[in-house]
Amino acid sequence: MEGLLLPLLLMLVLAVPLIMGTRKQKKAMAQQQELQSSLGPGDRVMTTSGMYATVADATDESTIDLEIADGVVTTWLRQAIRERIDPVAADDVEDEDSADEDAADESATVTSDSESESVTTAQVAEPLEHKK
Repeated sequence: MEGLLLPLLLMLVLAVPLIMGTRKQKKAMAQQQELQSSLGPGDRVMTTSGMYATVADATDESTIDLEIADGVVTTWLRQAIRERIDPVAADDVEDEDSADEDAADESATVTSDSESESVTTAQVAEPLEHKK
């Protein structure tokens, strides 16, 4: 009886995390499929390659049309959509813009003080030539 207890415990220790991991993976796949099927025109999305776009047409079951720039529409597989991006609230954008303007005013003041002391110019390095 004791000889059977150790292998049984070993199997339990290995089997429980494996089962829990597969349950978590199935849940994540279900959420991803739900996201991909719920997309509609006007939704902001990010693809698996990291490109941000707006859904233009989502009538096909396997593909989706994404607008990546004004007037530029491309067709992608639905599986290429990683996540839906929530639009930034207009108030948040205005707050960020005013904060950026304040920071720009402060840096301009500091820059004008330092410019009177010394003037430096940026130089561009020559391009590298590779042997072909």
